[in-house]
Amino acid sequence: MSVPAIQTALQQMQALQTEVKAQPAATGNIESGGFAQELKASIDKINSLQQISGEKTRAFQLGDPNITLNEVMVDKQKASLAFEMGVQVRNRMIGAYKEIMGMQV
Repeated sequence: MSVPAIQTALQQMQALQTEVKAQPAATGNIESGGFAQELKASIDKINSLQQISGEKTRAFQLGDPNITLNEVMVDKQKASLAFEMGVQVRNRMIGAYKEIMGMQV
């Protein structure tokens, strides 16, 4: 690498460093489209699927002619798969947290 290229890279790194120092520290607000917002949306979706499944199950048990057994079973499977996915995401997040906490600083 030539000297001018190294100087240019150094100048870019210094510019980025000053930008980072000028930015205020994170205040804990949830950014639009951030990870926390996506996690909340996923949990809300899981909850919605479980509620729909429960409502259709009750309607079928009460003899609603508009609800068929296969609809009930498909909705129960959707809710079950969504819940299992949520549990796996939680387990991975806990594992990642424990790994980060175990790192030497």
